[in-house]
Amino acid sequence: MTDYTNTLIHETSPYLLQHAHNPVHWYPWGKMALTLAKQQDKPILLSIGYSACHWCHVMAHESFENPETARVMNELFINIKVDREERPDLDKIYQAAHHLLTQRTGGWPLTLFLSADDQFPFFGGTYFPPQPRYGLPAFTDLLKKVAGFYNENRHDIRQQNQALLKTLQQLEIPEVTKENVVITAEPLNWARQQMAQDFDEKFGGFSGAPKFPHLTHIERLFHHYLITQQQGIPDEEALQMAVWTLKKMALGGIYDQLGGGFYRYSTDEQWMIPHFEKMLYDNGQFLDVYSKAWQLTQDPLFQKIALATANWALHDIQSPIGGFYSSLDADSEGEEGKFYVWSKDRVKTLLHDDIYSPFAYHFGLNRVANFEGHWHLHVHHEAEAVAKKFDLTLTEAEARLNEAQHILLQVRAKRVPPGRDEKILTAWNALMIKGLASAGLIFARPDYLVAAERALDFVHNTLWVNGRLLATYKDGKAHINAYLDDYAFLLDAILMLLQARWRDRDCTFAIALAEALLAEFADKKHGGFYFTAHHHETLILRPKSFTDEALPSGNACAAYALGRLGYLLAEPRYLEAAERTIHAAWPNLKQFAASHSTLLLAMEDYLFPPQIIILRGMGDSLKTWQTICQKEYDPRRICLAIPTDATDLPPFLAEKVPQGEMIAYMCSGQQCYAPITNWEELQSVLHTDP
Repeated sequence: MTDYTNTLIHETSPYLLQHAHNPVHWYPWGKMALTLAKQQDKPILLSIGYSACHWCHVMAHESFENPETARVMNELFINIKVDREERPDLDKIYQAAHHLLTQRTGGWPLTLFLSADDQFPFFGGTYFPPQPRYGLPAFTDLLKKVAGFYNENRHDIRQQNQALLKTLQQLEIPEVTKENVVITAEPLNWARQQMAQDFDEKFGGFSGAPKFPHLTHIERLFHHYLITQQQGIPDEEALQMAVWTLKKMALGGIYDQLGGGFYRYSTDEQWMIPHFEKMLYDNGQFLDVYSKAWQLTQDPLFQKIALATANWALHDIQSPIGGFYSSLDADSEGEEGKFYVWSKDRVKTLLHDDIYSPFAYHFGLNRVANFEGHWHLHVHHEAEAVAKKFDLTLTEAEARLNEAQHILLQVRAKRVPPGRDEKILTAWNALMIKGLASAGLIFARPDYLVAAERALDFVHNTLWVNGRLLATYKDGKAHINAYLDDYAFLLDAILMLLQARWRDRDCTFAIALAEALLAEFADKKHGGFYFTAHHHETLILRPKSFTDEALPSGNACAAYALGRLGYLLAEPRYLEAAERTIHAAWPNLKQFAASHSTLLLAMEDYLFPPQIIILRGMGDSLKTWQTICQKEYDPRRICLAIPTDATDLPPFLAEKVPQGEMIAYMCSGQQCYAPITNWEELQSVLHTDP
C-alpha cells in the first residue's frame, strides 16, 4: 500500500492524527485551508468527528482510506477535518446549520459542504456509505453531484446562505431588559411537569431510544424534592423519577458492570445495549449525581456505582501528570464493543459451577444473546433474587457475584483494549474534578480529593496562561483559546472542591476565572455569555445557548457559579451577571423549562438565596464542625471550612476572623447573623434557613 501523509500530521489531536495518513488531502480548520478554498474556488468539505466515535471510524475506513474516493475528494473539494472536542464552537455552529438545512438531528460524523467565500453550508448530512444503502446515496456519487450543483447554482446558494444566516441569528435569545421581566418560580414547576410527561415509568429516563442519561434532569429533580420537603409538602414522585432512573441505569448495560464507569448512551429504551465509548464528561457528571443520590437516599447501590466510577476514572483515564484523558474508544480490534462482551461458553470455562450459576442468573446468560451473538452484561436479577434462587444468604450471593466479576475483569484486562484519546480538555476535566470533589466530600475519601486537586493543579499550572485559559493539552503542547464551558465548568468545580477542602490558591484562581468570564465572554448589551471569547476568530455565528445538552449549558453554569461566588464574597458584579443571564434566557425558560435544568439551579439561588456557613478553626475541631454541616444532602447550603492560618483571603471572607477554638459565621444570601461558637447552638440552627 502507498504511504500517504497530509497536513494533519502536525496536529496534536488523536482524532486528527488518525486521519494523517489518509490519501485525502486533509487540512485542519485554519487560515491555510480557508484561503486555499478561495484561491482555487473550490467548495469546502467539512468533516467533524471525534476519536471514540464508532461511525466516524466506519466512514474513515470505507471512504477516507479509499484511494479512489480520496481522488474525487481532492479533485473537487478543499477537505477540512475537525475534532469536535477541540473545536466545540465549530461543532455547535455547523450542527445547528445542518439541522436547519436538513430538518434532521445531527450527529457524528458530520459531513457538510461549505461555500468557499463565506464558509456557509449549502448541503450536508452525517454518515454516507460507499455504496447506496440505508436510503443514502453512495459517497462518491454524492461528491460529484454536490460539486456540480455548487458550480452551476452560485446565485441560488448565495441566497440560501443569506436566509440561513438570518435564521441562525434568530435562534439567539431576544433582548429582554430588567424593566419588562419579573423572574418568578413558575419555571421550576413547569420543568417538573415537563419531566413527568417525558418520564419512562417502566425503564426510567426521559425519552425513548436512543436514550440519554439527562443527568441535569436528575439534579433538578433532587433540588425540586428538597425545596418541597423544606416547605413541608415533599414531592415524592419527583424523587422517585430521579431514583428509578438512576437505578435502572446502574443495573443496565449503559454501566460497565465489571470495570465501572458509564458508556455514552443506550441504543434501546431499556438501557441494555450502549454505544460503547466512555467519555470523561459523562463520567464526571455520573460521579457527581450518584454521590449526591447516595447522600440523599442512603441506597447502597448508588454508593457502589459512585465508588466504582471514581475508581475507574483514577485507574483508567487519569494521566501521570494529573489531568484526565478524554475518552475510551467504542471499538477494539475494529469491532464495536468487542472488549466488553462475552460468550456463554467462555464464561463457563472461567467460572466453576457454584459461581457460574448465580452469575448467569444475575446477568441473564440463560437468555438469548443480546449483542451480535454475545452477551453484554446487564442485570436481570438483583442480588436478593439470586440469594433466594440459590438458597444463599445475601452476603454469600454478593460474595459469589463479586468473585465472578473479579475473575472476568482480570481476563478482560488481557484483551486488546479500546483506543484512548489522551488529549486533556479543560472543560471535561472540570466536570471530573467536580465529581471527585463531590464523592470525596460525601464518602470521606481523601484519595478522591487528592486526584481532583492534582487535576486542578495541572490545569492551573499548564492551561492558565497570562490570565486566560487554553482548551486542550496533548504531547507537551497547550493550545486553542478556551471557551465559555472551560471557564464556567472550572469555576463551578473549584467551588465544589473548596467546600470539600480549602486551599488558598484555589480561591484566588476562582476569582481570576470569574473576572475573566466577565471580561472575555459577557454580552454586555443583552445579558448572558457568548460561547467564544471576544478575541476569538470571526465565524459565521457567535453561539450563545442556554440549553443543556450532553454537557450542561455553559451560560447556566456561569450564572450558577457566579451567583454562588457572589454570595460567598458579597460581590454584586457576580450576582448581577447571574441575574442578567437569567433575564436573557427568560423567554426560553418559560417555553422549555426542562431543557434548562442547570439554569433553573441558578434561578433557584436567585429566588431563594442559599445558606452560607463560614467555619474558622483548626485541626479536628474544624473537620468535625464541617462534617456536621455537610452530612446531609442540602444543595442550598454552601459551607467553607477555612483554617485559621489561611492567607490572602478576599475581603468578605477575611472579615470572618477566627475566634477561640471554633466559630461559625452564617448568612442567608446577603443577610448575615450573629456568629456561633457553641457546638449545640450550631446543631440547632443547621436545618433552619437563618
